[in-house]
Amino acid sequence: MSGAASGEGGSGDPTARWGRWKLLALGLLSASSVLAAAPGAGAMSREEKRRLGNQVLEMFDHAYSNYMEHAYPADELMPLTCRGRVRGREPSRGDVDDALGKFSLTLIDTLDTLVVLNKTKEFEDAVKNVIKDVNLDNDIVVSVFETNIRVLGGLLGGHSVAIMLKEKGEYMQWYSGELLHMAKQLGYKLLPAFNTTSGLPYPRVNLKFGLRSPEARTGTETDTCTACAGTLILEFAALSRFTGTSIFEEYARKALDFLWEKRQRNSNLVGVTINIHTGDWVRKDSGVGAGIDSYYEYLLKAYVLLGDDRFLERFNTHYDAIMRYISQPPLLLDVHIHKPMLNARTWMDSLLAFFPGLQVLKGDIRPAIETHEMLYQVIKKHNFLPEAFTTDFRVHWAQHPLRPEFAESTYFLYKATGDPYYLEVGKTLIENLNKYARVPCGFAAMKDVRTGSHEDRMDSFFLAEMFKYLYLLFADKEDMVFDIEDYIFTTEAHLLPLWLSTTNQTMSKKNTIMYQYETLILTIFGREESFGSGPKPPLRARDFMASNPEHLEILKKMGVSLIHLKDGRVQLVQHAIQAASSLDAEDGLRFMQEMIELSSQQQKEQQLPPRAVQIVSHPFFGRVVLTAGPAQFGMDLSKHNVGTRGFVATSKPYNGCSEITNPEAVKEKIALMQRGQCMFAEKARNIQKAGAIGGIVIDDNEGSSSDTAPLFQMAGDGKNTDDIKIPMLFLFNKEGNIILDAIREYESVEVLLSDKAKDRDLEMENMDQKSSENDSHKQRPEETSASQDLSLASQEPEGEESSDVTHLDSLSPVDADSDSISISNQESCITEIHEANVQETESTELDNQPQEQSQTETDSSSNVNWDNKVQPMESILADWNEDIEAFEMMEKDEL
Repeated sequence: MSGAASGEGGSGDPTARWGRWKLLALGLLSASSVLAAAPGAGAMSREEKRRLGNQVLEMFDHAYSNYMEHAYPADELMPLTCRGRVRGREPSRGDVDDALGKFSLTLIDTLDTLVVLNKTKEFEDAVKNVIKDVNLDNDIVVSVFETNIRVLGGLLGGHSVAIMLKEKGEYMQWYSGELLHMAKQLGYKLLPAFNTTSGLPYPRVNLKFGLRSPEARTGTETDTCTACAGTLILEFAALSRFTGTSIFEEYARKALDFLWEKRQRNSNLVGVTINIHTGDWVRKDSGVGAGIDSYYEYLLKAYVLLGDDRFLERFNTHYDAIMRYISQPPLLLDVHIHKPMLNARTWMDSLLAFFPGLQVLKGDIRPAIETHEMLYQVIKKHNFLPEAFTTDFRVHWAQHPLRPEFAESTYFLYKATGDPYYLEVGKTLIENLNKYARVPCGFAAMKDVRTGSHEDRMDSFFLAEMFKYLYLLFADKEDMVFDIEDYIFTTEAHLLPLWLSTTNQTMSKKNTIMYQYETLILTIFGREESFGSGPKPPLRARDFMASNPEHLEILKKMGVSLIHLKDGRVQLVQHAIQAASSLDAEDGLRFMQEMIELSSQQQKEQQLPPRAVQIVSHPFFGRVVLTAGPAQFGMDLSKHNVGTRGFVATSKPYNGCSEITNPEAVKEKIALMQRGQCMFAEKARNIQKAGAIGGIVIDDNEGSSSDTAPLFQMAGDGKNTDDIKIPMLFLFNKEGNIILDAIREYESVEVLLSDKAKDRDLEMENMDQKSSENDSHKQRPEETSASQDLSLASQEPEGEESSDVTHLDSLSPVDADSDSISISNQESCITEIHEANVQETESTELDNQPQEQSQTETDSSSNVNWDNKVQPMESILADWNEDIEAFEMMEKDEL
């Protein structure tokens, strides 16, 4: 734990105060002595901690070795297709690709992780590879923010631990600051981005040509996010202090100064997006998640690293505003900077999971524990933190790119409290990663946490941060080759030495560190008496019950009246002039906006979620889960607790548009067809007539992928489709090729069609291995039970709503999930809740038929020659046997 400070400096013996901080940081202070509300758990044995630490090392080796074998020198590994992601060769993913600069991103981002995990020989080899192979002069436009925290931070972190190892005398004796030289070269390449009157950097820069010139292809942007401009000071200041070149720290300080000056002076909050030329706020909502998060983090950590009191004063001012307006324990909800009592949204994004860790560094333990526990409950429901989730823990955005922020907060809370509960939390994270994200070539991001489907990405931050925090969580001091307390973590978990705080300063290193940490101890032990004070929070829409007389009275006070209409609808009407006061009128406006957001959110959730195609046969064993689009006809997999399982077979003709000529091949199997030349429903009828138990339609648009294209529902043909009984799913070209690839290598490939992936376990693997052996002896499909239906692992009924949302039922006789809300003029705010028709119309290409809806497509593609060139499966599966053995050993250990 790198630590931080807050509050004002205290008096007394600074050595004693430093000693108390060390006790806290080493986890020797029990949770009960800090906060009685900390979750309790039995002590974990030293042997169990050692086992989990070794498991983290094995997981890291699996991810890192696959990157080096299949992807290096590319920026990132694509773990489903076992190849490197090179920008320009893959379909664009938009802003996400701005992190890629053809500079071996994952290797640089992983450098100091290797040393933390005691892999010093691998670190030495990695540094030599970076020096030999990495080019920072590419003609490519990159994100200033991502390049700073990942590449510049990675080079500086690598340099920091390299000189530490060299000083110890065993490793890196040849090292002469090559990584620092590359960091300085990169720093100069980022400086053109700061060529603005405000001092705020442009969001992007060309590594070779800078800005504005025709060759640069950037420099016309006007906006940037607050975090993008405010997350530079640690890396830039460290670069200045390592090299003696002050310009980098000066530029980063100027950007922070400008953001501070532009804060909203009444609320002391900052917005998400700002105009880099005028300083006007473009997005005026404020929170602690995406777009702002690391701005707050760097204010506090800049004080620790640089010893400048102004950064601490600014952080404390912002923190007070956060706790007053954004914090609604245990929730953290965005608000408007000009009207901070008005929520900007009723859902949270996963990036705010870093905030409990920052609260620990601040010394505010109670809210850190509460928010962390709330996030853990979301994880227990969905296995991972969805990218965004509602206040009642439902999925808002279903992706999860293996983000490390929750693991970061778990580590800091354990170090601050010593509560073994957080070791159990870390154990859950390890188990979920191995169970749901591990694939033969690494770890794959989750495309949809509801279905368990994967995305072909393994971001560099997964290696830079996740394994670092998980290993440190279970490591004892003697497990480390250096003292982690001598370093501060950047937002990418790179290590910068605390002695940089004394570079070009007059005070001694020891006294500086003592001063920076002393008030943290005072805050931790003095926070209790002020916590929980303040006015009672106003009524929230999510809590409202029309049957509660107290709630109706509060509505009246806010100028909101409730009217029951003859058609069963309910109107909420606000007249600001009827409110008891201007503050009550403002609360009423916020309440109405929250109600609108709740209703809109419920309408969106009625769209059919994606489905899953899970390859369950040997040697996949359920580890590969593909995101699939549903159909508006046939078996609705979301309404069954079973998934259809069977071997796959290619239909003839491949487009499935006429009578199937190989019925013996598709009978009792799941038929594969190519999109195009006829309606989806026609394909379904043809394979169903031939005896198929399900169908998968594969896109004929070469290179299409669920990573880059939105999923849609396969529409009917304008006729009654009740005759179609089998399940039908749609796969984009890339996902479909994974199945076709497997068929080329293994004649028998078995899949499970379901609404979510089935848990992979040893019983399933043993069953699949037996099924594979039976099939190799050429037994009949009916003898091997190839078409059996399997019950999916039940987590929680998708349709089940928490009490927060069912409160809306009291507003109207109709179900809350079919509510919609509209609003009229500004002076008189009227909200109507009525039953909405959410059934999407089946689309067709026939004349005089209803037009298809935005998320519905008909199968009308022209015929495309199906002659894809794919990598041989042999190269993808080369190391799977060894991987499976290691996996089985781990699961035996767990049992």
